[in-house]
Amino acid sequence: MSEPFLIGDEMTGGYGTGADILHGCTIAVEKGQIAVIVGPNGAGKSTAMKAVFGMLNVREGAVRLNGEDITSLSPQDRVAKGMAFVPQTQNIFTSMTVEENLEMGAFLRRDDISVTMEQVYTLFPILREKRRQAAGELSGGQRQQVAVGRALMTQPQVLMLDEPTAGVSPIVMDELFDRIIEVARTGISILMVEQNARQALEIADKGYVLVQGRNAYTDTGQALLADPEVRRTFLGG
Repeated sequence: MSEPFLIGDEMTGGYGTGADILHGCTIAVEKGQIAVIVGPNGAGKSTAMKAVFGMLNVREGAVRLNGEDITSLSPQDRVAKGMAFVPQTQNIFTSMTVEENLEMGAFLRRDDISVTMEQVYTLFPILREKRRQAAGELSGGQRQQVAVGRALMTQPQVLMLDEPTAGVSPIVMDELFDRIIEVARTGISILMVEQNARQALEIADKGYVLVQGRNAYTDTGQALLADPEVRRTFLGG
């Protein structure tokens, strides 16, 4: 059986010289699919994703992208390989316009970015409307659209989202999830950490439930939603 497109395999590690937060944790996503990491607060969800992106030391295990071992690469080098990461906070330049934010996403590119810009505006029509407005004046949901749009300007193969719906209304959350599904349909792999576990698993091809930095449950999103133990313990019944 061939390996997933992106895999953080049996990762053990933490920040700096501190104690390990991850313990043999495995997270993977296939091409053009959505993988969601859920679990209680302090479970190591964001840490697992940051490990895949190279933001902390993996003492044991490996990260591989399309069969290539990228464990020793810096986050910048991983971006050049086709990975994009959208942090939960401070993920836009508030004093710059929406369009300037999107242009910043394309800083590594030397080709014509107008086609990608148009794709982002088609995906998020409100951004076209507000493209001359300072990003700091936007609502929380619109800021998240700017952050995701900026990441898409790098033309990533993998889009990593840390709590993309944090602090937004249920209606905005549903809309963001719809857009995330559309992005995956273009062939981009999506790896996402999400507090809204039930809604996230509904759109997930693969779900990972972490507890204290370890894999507690791994299955399809639908199978996890249907698992009585997962529902009782993590989804509120």
